Amino acid sequence: MMNRKLVGAVVFATVCCAGIVSAQKATLTSAVLEFRNYGTALRKSNMDGAKSALIKAKEYIDAAAKHDETKDNPKMYYYKGEIYTSFLTLSMVSKDMEFAKKAGDNVFDEAIAAYKSGYEVSNKYDGEIKESIYKKKMELEGLTGMLYEAEKFGEAVELYDTQVKLSDAIGEVDTLSMFNAGICAEKAGKSAVAGERYANCAKYGYKAPEIYSIASSVLRKAGKTADAKAVIAEGRKKYPSDRNMLLELVNANLDEGNAEAAEKSLQEAISADPNNKQLYYVIGTIYIDMKKDAEAEAALNKAIELDPNYSDAQYQLGAHLVGVAGNLKQEASQLKFGDPKYDEMMAKSDEYYKKSLVPLEAYIGKNPNDKDVLTILFQIHKNLKNTEKALEYKRRADAL
Repeated sequence: MMNRKLVGAVVFATVCCAGIVSAQKATLTSAVLEFRNYGTALRKSNMDGAKSALIKAKEYIDAAAKHDETKDNPKMYYYKGEIYTSFLTLSMVSKDMEFAKKAGDNVFDEAIAAYKSGYEVSNKYDGEIKESIYKKKMELEGLTGMLYEAEKFGEAVELYDTQVKLSDAIGEVDTLSMFNAGICAEKAGKSAVAGERYANCAKYGYKAPEIYSIASSVLRKAGKTADAKAVIAEGRKKYPSDRNMLLELVNANLDEGNAEAAEKSLQEAISADPNNKQLYYVIGTIYIDMKKDAEAEAALNKAIELDPNYSDAQYQLGAHLVGVAGNLKQEASQLKFGDPKYDEMMAKSDEYYKKSLVPLEAYIGKNPNDKDVLTILFQIHKNLKNTEKALEYKRRADAL
């Protein structure tokens, strides 16, 4: 038979433990009641009462979150998310943005972490958590729109990022907010941030395939050429013939100063889009840098063939041919006196000068006031001993 004193001690200990558990549950209940008081005060436009109730609700929920008996309770997680996010909601309604800081510096991160934990530990409050998150996102969208209209793009990025995190808490991906964060980051002059957001969109295929080129372009602008090329490489696995990505790869290679890689990627781009005059123009300028004179001439001629009024290509081709002619003349002048190659090289130089007249005179026909080109035409005709033509272009240049 159990000793009466021992029985009494067991009963006392059991009652005490039950009291502690009950006390902790009462703390959670108090948090819920104060949160309801907050809602009631808010509906009555009693801002002071709403603020007071929310502060008390936070004190209770923080206590419940620390105790072993309630710290992993899905109900506690749900209400912690509700209470913490409400600090921002109340700040918006009362136009007192400082009030949100009373919940701490990481109020939204803690709220999202609570929602996420509640969603993972049990299915009991999943419906409530989802509904709450959707509601909070709608409220944030309204505030984000206001910030955007006020051109406070940096702050807007943060709120769009928060919306992405809220969706992540319930296992959803908000690519629209990711993309909008990228737009706002661009407008705020934060190219690296924008590029990262766009690159994340690309991972989920949002606005594919163009999102890969968008992300790469912005990353290049931020000086992150390697990251830009990585994004394009990933995109080309799915869309190997996309011309925008191919052209973006060309630009990335050019930014790196890698002319050979740019040439290779341009050839691929031309294969995918053989009637794109700009591709021939760009590869022509690359060939000029690589000292591939014949290839440069052929590419620029192709650009003009595709568009006979392509002034940029006409100017570039003319300037290139003048450069080749000048180089030949310079090389000939350095030969020893009596070298039989001299006359051959000078004749070839004149051939290039004559060829340069075709694109340059076509160009000046559409751009009659370009003094630099008029001067070049004067010098070419002078070298070719076309005195009358040379004087005509000189008079036109002097008149400008």
